[in-house]
Amino acid sequence: MRIIIAGAGLGGLTAGLALLQQGFDVRILEQATALKEVGAGIQLGPNAVHVLYALGLEKSVMEQACEPEGKIVRLWNTGQTWTLFNLGDVSRELYGYPYLTAHRADLHQAIAAGVQQEDPDALVLGAKFVRFEQHADSVTVHTADGRRFEGDVLIGADGVHSQVRAQLFGADRPSFSGLVAWRGVIEAEKLPDQLRRPVGVNWVGPGAHVIHYPLRAYKLVNFVAAVERSDWQVESWTERGTTEECLADLKGWNEDVHTLVRAIDVPYKWALMVRDPMASWSRGRVSLLGDACHPTLPFLAQGAGMALEDGYILARALRAYADDPEHALQRYEEARKERTAGVINGSNANAKRFHNRELAHAEGAAAYVNREWQEERVKERYEWLFTYDVETVPV
Repeated sequence: MRIIIAGAGLGGLTAGLALLQQGFDVRILEQATALKEVGAGIQLGPNAVHVLYALGLEKSVMEQACEPEGKIVRLWNTGQTWTLFNLGDVSRELYGYPYLTAHRADLHQAIAAGVQQEDPDALVLGAKFVRFEQHADSVTVHTADGRRFEGDVLIGADGVHSQVRAQLFGADRPSFSGLVAWRGVIEAEKLPDQLRRPVGVNWVGPGAHVIHYPLRAYKLVNFVAAVERSDWQVESWTERGTTEECLADLKGWNEDVHTLVRAIDVPYKWALMVRDPMASWSRGRVSLLGDACHPTLPFLAQGAGMALEDGYILARALRAYADDPEHALQRYEEARKERTAGVINGSNANAKRFHNRELAHAEGAAAYVNREWQEERVKERYEWLFTYDVETVPV
């Protein structure tokens, strides 16, 4: 079976590698002419790391990733600290795999290398998807440079602004979340010791929250701040902001937070948009994957994880029902729909939890954090995510 994948992001490459390892003929069409270092840090729960290990990428991923010792919550103004949960060896013991933080570019490179090792011709650069035609037993894809690709199945892994989704279902209508995110990557050596600890840190406060964690073998620190604003609604990862504007959005926050902001070379800002879970994302021999069908706010740290899981489950479904590609795509969708909708809804709930007004004053904040981040509540929010097994869930 010939599989065409539009988009060589994390999800598209993972799907491509999983399909190649199952013996399929794969072409991954990517509009960029080179795979450059794009994006910043991502968190990979043990469920996502399971996928990478199952694809044989453990060594290449672990060379650059970090394995935080734990996650902590800090209060926006006083810096008061609560331990959210321990990670490190605990994650391996409970879930079989570590909890990792990594630079998106490092992970991207590791998966791309795996694809090219399986088939040097599988990744086609400079191939911008324009449109597809679906036939009774095949799909034809047209690219901007006039090329045509014939396949048995097309997978749209072309991100939140998916052109494959637009042709299948029409333009989407996202709504603004009321949140603007700041992001930046900091050289760890610029920071004082207390901000270089091998932990994930989540600062919570009224109207904003801040996250930072180590990257690239602890040489870098990833910074993200989500603030309530209504005056910026550009959904792009490449819009530059200024240090002064970011500091103004976090006025009154603890000096540790301001130290992080000042250490960022270029702070980027983007509007966070909300989309409802899709009722369906497959039609005939065409389906979607990752952000193309279930984009989510980043507040469960599972966006990348869902794309990795999608890619692995897609390959399993196409292998299991190889004689009926349309049925295979329906089985893939059914296997993924409830879980990815749960991530969307859980992320939306965390947006409210991280920004609660009770956090404005120290006395109310302590009671709120103790209530919302007690062990049983944390387990409710994360256990179902971390225990998912891509190799055994039914398809």
